[in-house]
Amino acid sequence: MLNVPSQSFPAPRSQQRVASGGRSKVPLKQGRSLMDWIRLTKSGKDLTGLKGRLIEVTEEELKKHNKKDDCWICIRGFVYNVSPYMEYHPGGEDELMRAAGSDGTELFDQVHRWVNYESMLKECLVGRMAIKPAVLKDYREEEKKVLNGMLPKSQVTDTLAKEGPSYPSYDWFQTNSLVTIAIYTKQKDINLDSIIVDHQDDSFRAETIIKDCLYLIHIGLSHEVQEDFSVRVVESVGKIEIVLKKKENTSWDFLGHPLENHNSLIPRKDTEDPYMKDSYIRKNINQRRETFIFTFNPDVVGLYYRKCQLISKENVTHDTRLFCLMLPPSTHLQVPIGQHVYLKLPITGTEIVKPYTPVSGSLLSEFKEPVLPNNKYIYFLIKIYHTGLFTPELDRLQIGDFVSVSSPEGNFKISKFQELEDLFLLAAGTGFTPMVKILNYALTDIPSLRKVKLMFFNKTEDDIIWRSQLEKLAFKDKRLDVEFVLSAPISEWNGKQGHISPALLSEFLKRNLDKSKVLVCICGPVPFTEQGVRLLQDLNFSKNEIHSFTA
Repeated sequence: MLNVPSQSFPAPRSQQRVASGGRSKVPLKQGRSLMDWIRLTKSGKDLTGLKGRLIEVTEEELKKHNKKDDCWICIRGFVYNVSPYMEYHPGGEDELMRAAGSDGTELFDQVHRWVNYESMLKECLVGRMAIKPAVLKDYREEEKKVLNGMLPKSQVTDTLAKEGPSYPSYDWFQTNSLVTIAIYTKQKDINLDSIIVDHQDDSFRAETIIKDCLYLIHIGLSHEVQEDFSVRVVESVGKIEIVLKKKENTSWDFLGHPLENHNSLIPRKDTEDPYMKDSYIRKNINQRRETFIFTFNPDVVGLYYRKCQLISKENVTHDTRLFCLMLPPSTHLQVPIGQHVYLKLPITGTEIVKPYTPVSGSLLSEFKEPVLPNNKYIYFLIKIYHTGLFTPELDRLQIGDFVSVSSPEGNFKISKFQELEDLFLLAAGTGFTPMVKILNYALTDIPSLRKVKLMFFNKTEDDIIWRSQLEKLAFKDKRLDVEFVLSAPISEWNGKQGHISPALLSEFLKRNLDKSKVLVCICGPVPFTEQGVRLLQDLNFSKNEIHSFTA
């Protein structure tokens, strides 16, 4: 049976593997050092023999590759062609051949588990092991035995029914002082934005965003851990490692026991707060943003919230504030570009929630010295409606008070930026907030980008958020053009006036080249956004070229 990572408690043979004795090294030929191997992996040479393809490997196929010049080995469910590495292996060719054509995980762990094989062998990656249904049945029986029936029967059945070659999985291992939980997403577009971790007391929760789904690990840990931890992502193989620090340096017999929805792959639409469904929003929202608030029903299973502390609050305009919230030390959360979270406050005995898009601390670093690291702090630009319900309460919070912040939500995909040449942004009022991170990302991380144009609609000059920063950024980067449009300007205003219209857009939305790849992002009050989308369609922009931000 292949030692493919499973979801059992404890995972099969996933305890720390301690070498029973030292390993012997063999003399390497000249030109076969570690640095020589690194140079070879960076040479562009095809080390897999598959010309860059990744394949799914069956157990039968793996067994065929058992010779020195054709040697495949499986480690934790990933298959590598180690033939090119034979002469570079410090332990010698014979040691590698012990695992030829088979699963070498246990042998690897006995000798050098600490070695970062993902990095060493990433150019040798053949693909992922296929998992047979029969194997899953065996794991189910093993889980029942290990847990003594603590895993609900229905949960085991549901989990196994969904498992397969594309289903994520996890494993764990430990040292004297650390516990590492490894998540295998089986996707290559995973980054630090994709993983959300919360642990409090003995409860551990990890949410991994995988395309349009959420993979949840929810565990009651068997022992106490410290608050601080680290998260590492190996993007080339879609692996996430969460390293927890033990409070006591003792060996754990098992990781813990499963909590609600543990080991589930959940469509992200099923994690929405029910009050945030589009059908409800469209019936209950009007043009004034302050009416976009909803009571929270604690009996409904929805997004997960954690309490964040207010660190600072500063005026940006006469009615807009920049709030800075600090995440708990036991939380890892980086909101992906174009996604939003919900803030929750108790108001007159009722919990109220409202959606907001986090922003960067500034558009230019010199406007805020020093800018706090984004992995522990979240910034929000929020307009205060003095006759409203939610935002006045938010504005009355004192430094040190707490606000509940949900996990992120949204359907914007950063893949929309691939090979993008022209980016147009249409924002009205605080609809500017999703554009902040988009601007920062576009101007620094899209090499194909030729032009970014922002048309920013407001009522008066005093309403323009971060005007000086936008003007300075446009002066600094000639690819950026910014146009301000006011609906109620003073007589001295020399810029554009009015509301969103065909005349304004047809002049503004000019591509660099006739066939350049373009994206138009739009955000503002619902009437603004809906009218804008209709106008863009009238101007022959396709559905794939338009993204409207709605909460």
